[in-house]
Formats: sequence, structure tokens, C-alpha cells
Amino acid sequence: MALDRDHVLRSAAALLTRKSTATMDEVAKAAGISRATLHRRFAGRDALVRALEALGIEECEAALDAARLGEDSAQDALRRFVKEIEPAAGLLAFLYSENQLYEGEEQNAGWARIDARIAALFRRGQEGGEFRIDLTPAWLTEALYGLMASGAWAVAEGRVARKDFTYMIAELLLGGALRREEP
Repeated sequence: MALDRDHVLRSAAALLTRKSTATMDEVAKAAGISRATLHRRFAGRDALVRALEALGIEECEAALDAARLGEDSAQDALRRFVKEIEPAAGLLAFLYSENQLYEGEEQNAGWARIDARIAALFRRGQEGGEFRIDLTPAWLTEALYGLMASGAWAVAEGRVARKDFTYMIAELLLGGALRREEP
């Protein structure tokens, strides 16, 4: 039987988003394969996390494409992005907490591409007078990541309804990012 890499990664992602400390044995069981089979494909947890990172980047770039960031208002584009990323939010929340992915010189260039695209959306909103100019696009991007991770964890723990994910994240971020008329 051929090992379905995508199935293994998606099974691992589903488990690790619920239980970030899951062992390789637990990952193998969730994927319906033996530990030996899992280790033949992924030499250890770091190799598995790196493969999940590649999947997360792929999912995020697909959501950015589907959100059509250059169309309509920056606010509408942001709402579309949050809606599009919601299915992968749990995986991204897990990856967000994996510090080894963001340290040192071996950081995946995919994250920089994603950061640049999201920051460009915030910059467009600032230049168009929609968003505050006293908050940098880099900071707004980081705030969005933090809200998405928190939202994914809250949904996973049953504290927030999945259907409210997009609304809560977009409206909280936009409520703080929107430019206000000075009194």
C-alpha cells in the first residue's frame, strides 16, 4: 500500500492542532499507519513540523489568492482573506507556536512572501485612508496572525462557534485598525 503523504500530513495537522504535544506514536495512530512507516517518511518531529510548515504556507498562499486582495476596499479584502484562511487556521495556530520555524537563517522564505502580501494589503488600506497610519503594516500583520491563532484555539476548545471565526477576527482587528476622524 502506497503511503498517502497528504493524508498523513492532514491527519498530523488535525491532531496537532488539538494536541500540540502529541507524540510521533499518536501521529502515526491518527494517520492509520505504524510508527515505523511514519519514521520512514519523516525522520522525526522536526521533519514532520517542517512538512506541516510547507503545507501551511501552501494553504495560506491559496487563501491569499482566493481572497483577491487587490479588489474592492482593503477592509473587504481582509474579511475575504480571514474567511478563506479559516479552514487552515488550526494548522497555522499550531505553526505559530512552533518557535523553531521562525528562528535563525533557515526560516522558510514562504513566510516572508505571505508577510509581504498581507502588509501590502494594510499599506493599501492606509494609503486609501481606510486604516490608521500610526500602526505599521508589519504590526497590523502580526496582530492579524495573533488574532487568527487565538480564534483557532478558541474554536478548537469550543469557546467560540466556528461560524463566528471570520466576523470576530475581522471586526476586532478592523475596529482597532480603522482610521477615525480626529475630533
